Amino acid sequence: MSEHNLERAYSIDGASDAKALYDDWASSYDSSFGERHGYIAPREIARIFKDLYDGTDPVLDIGAGTGLLAEHLTDRVVDGIDISQAMLDQSAAKGLYRNRICADLTQTLPMKDATYGGFVSSGTFTHGHVGPEVFPELIRVAQKGALFVCGVIPPVFDGSNFGSKLALLVAHKLISPVDFHNISIYENAAHDHALDRGLVMVFRTL
Repeated sequence: MSEHNLERAYSIDGASDAKALYDDWASSYDSSFGERHGYIAPREIARIFKDLYDGTDPVLDIGAGTGLLAEHLTDRVVDGIDISQAMLDQSAAKGLYRNRICADLTQTLPMKDATYGGFVSSGTFTHGHVGPEVFPELIRVAQKGALFVCGVIPPVFDGSNFGSKLALLVAHKLISPVDFHNISIYENAAHDHALDRGLVMVFRTL
């Protein structure tokens, strides 16, 4: 197995690279990254989502991976979408998702319009992964008033033009103005990114 670490994850370039990395990393991801790095962003994003979402409609976990975020949403009906089938297979043993959908977020999604009342994401809007270009298709599968609670790291927010893309969605009255929460990404761990902070983008479809 190749060496897997956060720096390698941050250096991937596009869908095929992401699939190759995460297919290979899947079996050890929870221990070698989630536990070793003290990765708490999924917990924090789930907390914000639960504070704001009182609906019962299905929720889509964007870039679901092994289900680290869905582990904190066990009282909800959640589907997980990820480009790596191997990562989704790891989540299957946990029984977290109603449906596990292997798909490229940058392409047309295999779901009907207005399917979901909520959306969550942790670790997907980051270096080399996906950017704001995926929002129009996610909005297509969102119900009116659907809640989005999605993490992003600040350098990617700036470098991938999230601000302007979100502003256009607001201007076109597709989403509400965006609220932001500042969260810790890691805790109780010693590594180069231990003090990194994350932004959580919160908005609803109109």
